[in-house]
Amino acid sequence: MNRLLRLLFWILIGRPLVLVVLGLNVRNLKGLPRQGPAIVVANHNSHLDTFVLMSLFPLRLLHRLRPVAAADYFLRNRAIAWFTLNIVNMIPIERVRAGKRAADPLQDCAKALAAGEILLVYPEGTRGETEALAKFKGGVARLKEQYPDVPVVPVYMQGLSRALPKGEYTLVPVVVDVFVGEPVVWSGNRQAFTQALQDSVTTLAAAAPSRTWR
Repeated sequence: MNRLLRLLFWILIGRPLVLVVLGLNVRNLKGLPRQGPAIVVANHNSHLDTFVLMSLFPLRLLHRLRPVAAADYFLRNRAIAWFTLNIVNMIPIERVRAGKRAADPLQDCAKALAAGEILLVYPEGTRGETEALAKFKGGVARLKEQYPDVPVVPVYMQGLSRALPKGEYTLVPVVVDVFVGEPVVWSGNRQAFTQALQDSVTTLAAAAPSRTWR
């Protein structure tokens, strides 16, 4: 039942919202993985980020897409929790708090990769400032160390912080640029891989056109 509801939502609401209300300019769409397991990493500026990423994949992969997000933010409201878990198919992650650490916050992500699914991850950990990249966290590197053959594809998105800014609830139609990079090669070192991943997204950002939003 949830699979059917998910499919109907993305056909009737999710994709039209992205493809009709927003203008998408996508470069290297074919660079996105077309089968799992795989990890797609992207910058994070808006709640629309996941809607855009999921709309770029063919519908046949919809049930393989697993956005990763903070449990404390999306599970605090029953209705939002149901929507994110059953329609968005989110994997909730317990954020590490001072003096308190979950046994393994990435356990469900590892299980998803083992099942051949595609993770959508925001390594900054939270929505950043408008069109600015924050320092990447090392969770993706930990997964890559465990699954070195799983491709990790970087993506940079520009304009979504203008379409639906942090703290706002009114959608503004703008042109959104999406740049898909090449898979980042595992170096055997978590810190070096995390830096290479951030450098790759930064390079994609530098190629983005300069736009003026009103």
